[in-house]
Amino acid sequence: MMRKIKTAIVGTGFMGKVHAENVRRLGNVEIAAVVGSRPERAREFAEKFTVPLATANLKDVLEDREIEAVHICTPNVDHFPMSMAAIEAGKAVLCEKPLTMDVAEARQLVEAAKAKGAVNCVQHNLRYYPAVQQIRQMIAQGDLGDVLIAQGTYSQDWLLYDTDWNWRLDSKENGKLRVMGDIGSHWMDMIQHLTGLSISAVCADLATFYKERKRPKGSVETFSGKRSAGADYETFPVDTEDFGMVLLRLGDRARGAFTVSQMSAGCKNRFAFEIFGTKAGVGWNQEQPDSLWIGHRNEPNQIIIKDGSLFYPAAAQFADLPGGHSEGYDDSHKQVFKRFYAKIADANAPVDYPTFEDGLRGMILLSKVAESAAKQAWVKV
Repeated sequence: MMRKIKTAIVGTGFMGKVHAENVRRLGNVEIAAVVGSRPERAREFAEKFTVPLATANLKDVLEDREIEAVHICTPNVDHFPMSMAAIEAGKAVLCEKPLTMDVAEARQLVEAAKAKGAVNCVQHNLRYYPAVQQIRQMIAQGDLGDVLIAQGTYSQDWLLYDTDWNWRLDSKENGKLRVMGDIGSHWMDMIQHLTGLSISAVCADLATFYKERKRPKGSVETFSGKRSAGADYETFPVDTEDFGMVLLRLGDRARGAFTVSQMSAGCKNRFAFEIFGTKAGVGWNQEQPDSLWIGHRNEPNQIIIKDGSLFYPAAAQFADLPGGHSEGYDDSHKQVFKRFYAKIADANAPVDYPTFEDGLRGMILLSKVAESAAKQAWVKV
């Protein structure tokens, strides 16, 4: 029987709520505190989730010896200082992606976590849909043959209008890459996780369609823009990209390409990819997470519906519900949290989740994408 673990959620926006809801599904983890940007936001969050401590001061959490872990769900600019402070205070740290604002910060976090022996995780939860894990096992088992091609997109429409606003539009809060850092990081992490191949070179192009946007005079939660009405606005100059496209090399032989967008009308959260090998191909779309397309050359193609009992055993471990019972975005978070807290409870448990080293790799890739776009040329990783 797993022991009880106390944790804290830092950040009260969209991701803070997602983390809180799914941490509570674990059973053995108690949310003992929430840290908000303002006291009133922390109190509102605490009341909703029945959290005993609400504070606007991270120090209150770090000084509490009973709290063993923290979830960093803040704007990107806070990831590094808050994660570093938590590591130095002896806490396990689970941080949203991208891990930091730049490579140097990410490298410091990796080194600090190693020095302290801190359990650490970067939240690349999208790896852990059951159908996605089945693809990983299919590739590992040789069902696709040698991987030749990977292609796809991560497209959304929540920033389509110039009146749509989110803190990610401000490079001081987000970093210099917005759509690439936010969802391009997921696409690049996923394709490497599935194929076992590293992205070895990139050729990128980025576009900012709105050079100015209308920023509401007040806070706006992520993805809530369509519900905003009657807001007072101020003009804000935009220096982060709305769209990006990348050609890439995977390992020595494979090739690929992907686009990312936050301005593609009708695409709510279309994280899609296709991977083709010398024997077969596979395809998956996050908007239909339980379906897996398998392509063949000399026999009919297949659509497989998620059913852990029919998956490879290593993939079935990520399906907690029987076939026909959907497991989606929330469940992917839960799968990461379950493994992260298992490691906190038992130091001998496997590291079966993305770590700060994965986050560092992601920051290196983002830096190379930015370099390539600036040079309009191929850049080796």
